[in-house]
Amino acid sequence: MDFKQLQSFVSVVKLKSFSKAADMMYLTQPTVSGHIQALENELGAILLNRNGNKNISATKAGGILFSYALDILNKRENVLFDLSKFQGSIAGILEISASTIPEQYVLPQLITNFNNLYPDVHFNLMRYDSQQVIDKILCGEIDFGIVGFKKELPQLTYMELMKDKIILIAPARKPYLSMENIDIQSLLELKILLREAGSGTRKSLENALGKHNFSVKDFNVIAYIENTETIKECVKNGLGLSFISEKAVEQEIEHNVLKILPVKNMEIERKFYFVYHKTRALSPLAETFKLFILNC
Repeated sequence: MDFKQLQSFVSVVKLKSFSKAADMMYLTQPTVSGHIQALENELGAILLNRNGNKNISATKAGGILFSYALDILNKRENVLFDLSKFQGSIAGILEISASTIPEQYVLPQLITNFNNLYPDVHFNLMRYDSQQVIDKILCGEIDFGIVGFKKELPQLTYMELMKDKIILIAPARKPYLSMENIDIQSLLELKILLREAGSGTRKSLENALGKHNFSVKDFNVIAYIENTETIKECVKNGLGLSFISEKAVEQEIEHNVLKILPVKNMEIERKFYFVYHKTRALSPLAETFKLFILNC
């Protein structure tokens, strides 16, 4: 077996598609299929369940190879990375998976600063909610991610990056302009916009409400919206109030477009984490990025 064959195999398993793997590797689909066939012939085992190009999955033997292949490819990257450092150059494509708030409001400045240090590094940013990031790390589809809540699992390592607050926002006009705060009971009578169930923002809100024996099911929820910018625009237009990351509305608050409406006896704080698999080695470029953001 060679590195190209292993890379083709790993890409097909991650993307669950021969055609997508071929596109990502800048190869033809028959070439990728040939790489997989060569591996299966050499190992004497069927590695993939092929039920059409849209239903690709690893067999039991393929799952065993997948775990080893990830380590082999990462070790190869380590060698190349160390050699490139020795020669004075750090380059490559860094894939970063992050939940909504870090992806929109935290990562832009971080990757700009990182790119200033390492101008030969290119980026591929992928947005998922926090639960999806965790799930994809567990199944090996991604190496690491940045998430808005911590789900304790023995396979994962979390490293704290920064703190954040979840706040209730309202339009900066009557009747909210003169309101100094609101209690939870009064909030139940108003229209509310919520993030999707897998988001860190939603999870933090649910935990805070639970401490007061309330649930999001008690709210008059008129819309579930994944996109934070859409939520802000809906609140501006008076569709309803929403709980949102403080980092997401700094400019709107500064320009008096939106108003923070404190909820009595309920402060919601959360942290952002860099999360990765405990036993799976990070690629050297990912390790460099991890150390960079932890030292920011």
